[in-house]
Amino acid sequence: QVQLVESGGGLVQAGDSLRLSCAASGRTFSSSAMGWFRQAPGKEREFVAGISAPGGTTIHADSVKGRFTISRDNAKNTVYLQMNSLKPEDTAVYYCAFNGGRLVARHQDLYKYWGQGTQVTVSS
Repeated sequence: QVQLVESGGGLVQAGDSLRLSCAASGRTFSSSAMGWFRQAPGKEREFVAGISAPGGTTIHADSVKGRFTISRDNAKNTVYLQMNSLKPEDTAVYYCAFNGGRLVARHQDLYKYWGQGTQVTVSS
């Protein structure tokens, strides 16, 4: 069993930055790909970014490419999402997810464990 706890969300203005953190329990963190997803009100959950294990490969959704960066610190069992130049359309609940395999993936069905989510609200 893996537990994930996100933090770092909040209310910001357009153009601001936030860094989300996701702390994972368990000794398997460094051998698992990790992902960030988000769900806006009335919309389906969507992929934001993913990182392989132990961290050589990252992928980002086109909507956030160049603004968001996923990274991980295996010594701290933590994955991060640095979000710059935030836009109102980035408003959503952000979830981190544990894949269990080493390869980075976009499809949420490939992720086994999920955090409870953290709210990010961007005002215009």
